[in-house]
Amino acid sequence: MTRALRADARRNRERILDVAAEVVAEQGTQASLRDIARRAEVGMGTLYRHFATRGELLEALLGGRFDRLAERAAALRDAHPPGEALAAWLREFATGLAAYRGLAASLVATIEDDTTALHASCGRMRAAGADLLRRAQESGDVRADVDETDVFALLGAVGSIADTAPSLAARRDHLLALVMDGLAARR
Repeated sequence: MTRALRADARRNRERILDVAAEVVAEQGTQASLRDIARRAEVGMGTLYRHFATRGELLEALLGGRFDRLAERAAALRDAHPPGEALAAWLREFATGLAAYRGLAASLVATIEDDTTALHASCGRMRAAGADLLRRAQESGDVRADVDETDVFALLGAVGSIADTAPSLAARRDHLLALVMDGLAARR
């Protein structure tokens, strides 16, 4: 049974998350927890009482985003033809990767490690994308020899390129279009 937080503890938690969003946007997913606590004007003990690990903090910060992306896949699936739904979802996924430097690498690690706090929400998001991929393959829009690992690896690569070479970040949409061209079934 989870106990409700006192009002001051709830405010501290919310402030930590607000500041963490800013700091992670600036510094990436490996941002200094000490910097987050300092800027949130709380002690390290307070930060660790709310988030015992970096993974727990990232889960609180990103888990909802991943869950919304999974829900978005269902909405796109119901509203668009399979190839269009997949392409729209992949664009949204790639845009989300750009929100935080280092997110692409963190996602790869999260998918591989089922002990991380983010694993479950990341898994739901990945399953939703895999469903869109399967439907696009069944409709003949996407080549049959591609699996979800290929797609997420390619998107991770596009995200990592933008992280390591900021001059290429402006070309993210073009790079994603090249990935989509490569996924297209040969007619």
